Amino acid sequence: MRLIIPDSYKPLISLKETEKAIQMMKDHFESGLSSDLRLRRVTAPLFVLKGTGLNDELHGEEKPIVFPIRDMRGQEAEVVQSLAKWKRMMLRDYDIQTGYGIYTDMNALRPDEELDNLHSVYVDQWDWEKAIHPEERTLDYLKQAVQKVWDNVKRSEFFIHSFYADIVPSLPETITYIHSEQLYERFPDLPPKEREAKIAEQYGAVFIIGIGGNLPDGKPHDKRAPDYDDWSTETVDGYRGLNGDIIVWNEILESPAEITSMGIRVDKEELITQLELTGKMDQVELLFHRRLLNDELPSSIGGGIGQSRTAMQLLKKAHIGEIQSAIWPGEMVDHCRRSGIQLI
Repeated sequence: MRLIIPDSYKPLISLKETEKAIQMMKDHFESGLSSDLRLRRVTAPLFVLKGTGLNDELHGEEKPIVFPIRDMRGQEAEVVQSLAKWKRMMLRDYDIQTGYGIYTDMNALRPDEELDNLHSVYVDQWDWEKAIHPEERTLDYLKQAVQKVWDNVKRSEFFIHSFYADIVPSLPETITYIHSEQLYERFPDLPPKEREAKIAEQYGAVFIIGIGGNLPDGKPHDKRAPDYDDWSTETVDGYRGLNGDIIVWNEILESPAEITSMGIRVDKEELITQLELTGKMDQVELLFHRRLLNDELPSSIGGGIGQSRTAMQLLKKAHIGEIQSAIWPGEMVDHCRRSGIQLI
C-alpha cells in the first residue's frame, strides 16, 4: 500500500463544506477555461467501440475495461481511459472553426492504476481540444496555452480563499518551464519521479516539456502513446517535444502532483514517425489514424486537467478520496480513518 499520512493532518473545512467547495471550484474553473481558450462544452462518451483507435492507450500498458453489446451482435466496446483522439475527431465532425475548440467532463476508469493519495481507479478530467493553424504548432504557442491554464488555476485558488479564509493561496504566481532533457542534465542520477520532486519543490509549479521521447540514457521521462501528443519534433531550442505536464508541489503531502498533461497534437508526418519509433505501425489501419493520414482532421492542441486532483490541491486535502467517491483497499480506508482523513 502506497499511502502518505501527513503529520497532524486536519481538514481545513468540513465534509459538507468540502462538497460545496468542490462544485464552486469546478464551476469557476470551467467557466474561466472556456472563456480563455474559447471552448464550448460538448457531451462526452463513457465508452467507445473497440478497434477504432479512439481510446487512449496512456502509457501503452494499461488495459481498458471491455464489454460486449448484446444488441450489436456482441460487438465489443471499451470504457474510455481518456478522450485525446475522440476530441480531435469531434473538432472536424462538429465543424469547429480554427481558433476555437471544445471541452467536456471526461469520466474514465483505469483499473490498472496504482492506488495512493493521488491516484484512483476513477478519473475525472476537463478534456479540451482546440483547432489551430498548422503554423501554430510551435513551442511558443504551447507555452501560451499553458499560461492560460495556469492563470485559471491561480484564479480558482484565490476564488476558494475568498470563501474559505483558512485555505490560504500558496501556489507561485508564475510557472517555470523546463525541458525533460534539461531536467535530466540537472539530476542525471535520479529517476524521473524524483527529478520531478526536486524541481517542483524548488519552484512550486513547473511545466516539464517533451515527455515521450527518449532522453540521453535511452529512456523517456515518462511514456506517452504515439498517436496524440507530438513528442518527437525538434524545437528551436534544440530539444524535442511539443507536449508536457504541469507539476505542482503539494505542501500537504510534501510531494509533486501532476494536475494536467497537454500538448500540440501530431500531424500525419509525426504520427508515422512516432508509430515507427514505438513499433506500432499496425495502427495506421484504425479509424482515427486513417482519418488523420487522409488529412481529414485539423491541427490541434489539447489536454486533460484532473478535476479531483486540482480540487484536492486547491482545497489542501491529503487524499483524492476526500474529493471523489471511489473504491480503496480496506487497509487504506482504515489507516485514513485513524489518521483523520475522511474518504467520501
